[in-house]
Amino acid sequence: MELNIVSLVLAILAAVISVYTLLRKSQSPQPIQTGEKFDSTSLRLQAYERLVLLTERIALPNLISRLNQPGLSAVEMKVILTENIKHEFEYNSTQQLYVSPVSWDSVRNLKEQNIMTINQVSATLPSTATAADLNKRILEVLMAQPQGALHEMVLQALNFEAKKLMK
Repeated sequence: MELNIVSLVLAILAAVISVYTLLRKSQSPQPIQTGEKFDSTSLRLQAYERLVLLTERIALPNLISRLNQPGLSAVEMKVILTENIKHEFEYNSTQQLYVSPVSWDSVRNLKEQNIMTINQVSATLPSTATAADLNKRILEVLMAQPQGALHEMVLQALNFEAKKLMK
């Protein structure tokens, strides 16, 4: 009989402690609410700005002019170009949280297309080719594209999406 009474007392004590803990938590200060809903528009616009900058930075003509170093071999230049594209892309990868899937896919496709172009052009050059040879050939390939430069199309898409947010 005493065991039943001890069990009952422990159960009541546990229930009282639980209720006290719940009441104490509900009385803790709540964050102040201003009644305004969080507006993510500015974050989204900043993300589009960052992706426009990324697109400009990994555009092959801009990349070549920024990273061109006399005296390098074509293989060394290929590595520098591809690593720079990957680094720039990874640095900005969090922006995909704030932009449309179409916008993010277009930037990702630009990255992949640029790396593929660099690799394909590099594969056509002799092993003794210089960085200048690689750069010249990449620019020639880009100028021969009938539909225009891919980075220009990506920039147009990003600008279109950003302008929709500003309306």
